[in-house]
Amino acid sequence: MKKPIRIGTRESALALWQAHTLQNLLKKKGFETELVPIKSTGDLDLNQPLYEMGTTGIFTKTLDTALLNDRIDLAIHSMKDVPTLLAEGIQQAAVLTRGPVLDVIVKKSKLDLNNSSTIATGSLRRKAQWLAKYPNHTIVPLRGNIQTRLKKLQEGAWEGAIFAEAALARLEVNEDNVEVLDWMLPAPAQGALMIVCKSNDLELFNVLQELNVEGAALCTKIERDFLRTLEGGCTAPIGAIATIEKDRVHFRGGVFSLNGKEKFTCIESQPVSNAVNLGVELAYKLLQNGAQDLLKEFKSSK
Repeated sequence: MKKPIRIGTRESALALWQAHTLQNLLKKKGFETELVPIKSTGDLDLNQPLYEMGTTGIFTKTLDTALLNDRIDLAIHSMKDVPTLLAEGIQQAAVLTRGPVLDVIVKKSKLDLNNSSTIATGSLRRKAQWLAKYPNHTIVPLRGNIQTRLKKLQEGAWEGAIFAEAALARLEVNEDNVEVLDWMLPAPAQGALMIVCKSNDLELFNVLQELNVEGAALCTKIERDFLRTLEGGCTAPIGAIATIEKDRVHFRGGVFSLNGKEKFTCIESQPVSNAVNLGVELAYKLLQNGAQDLLKEFKSSK
C-alpha cells in the first residue's frame, strides 16, 4: 500500500470533518494519510441556486478529476451529493456509519407555523414538501456553508431555515430553537458518507471495504436506486428513506411538484433478503401511477 494515502476533500468545515473521520478510521488500521483539499464548482459559486447550475455532481466532479488524474488516492463525499451514476473509472468502496437522516428547521422565536412566514432553503425537495404542508408560506433561496447560512438566518428577515440534522450534529452546532421534521422525506442517502477510489485500485478497495457498513450501504443503495430510476438529479424534488429494523427494510419515498400541490408517495416493507431491488421496484410503481408526468413538468421548467 502506497503511503501516505491521499484523501481528497472539499474545503468546507463539514467536508473536513468527514475527511478527519476517515483519517481516524484508517489510522486505527495502521495507515498513514494526508488530506488534499480541493475546491468544487458548488463551493466556488455560492449565489446561484444549485438547481439552476445545470449539472449534477457539482460538489464531486472536481474530486473525480483529481482522482482519475492521480492527484489523490480516494475521496470522501456526503453521499447525497454524489450522482447516482459514478464517473467511469471510479467505484464506490465503502459507506461509513450513517449519521442522523432527517431535516430540521432552525426557527427564530417569532415563528408561528400557522401564520404566513418566510422560510429559507436552497433545496427544491424541501421547498416542495414545505409548501405542501404550509401553502401560505413563502420560500426563499439560501446557499453557503452551515455557518454562513445560520448567520444569514439571524441577520435576514426570515422566520426559519431548513438544514440537514446530520450537518448540525457533526459540526456541534447548538441552536436553541430546532425542530426535527419527521414528516419531511430526506434526500436519498442523506446523513451517509461514501468513499470512492479508482476502479482498478483493488488493493485500496479491499482496505476500504473493511470500513463498509453493510446496513448503511444497503439502505443508501435502495434510496439511490429509487432516485436513479425516477431519473431525478440530485436537485429534483424527490425524497427517500430506508431503514432496517430487525430483519426488515422499511422504505418511504416520494416525488413532489414544485409548488407542493401534487405528490406521489409510497410506503413498503420487505425482508432484508428480498430488498436489494426495492428502490427500483417502487420507483417504477410511482412512474406507472403518474409520477412520470410530474417529473417531465419539472425538467421542462428548468
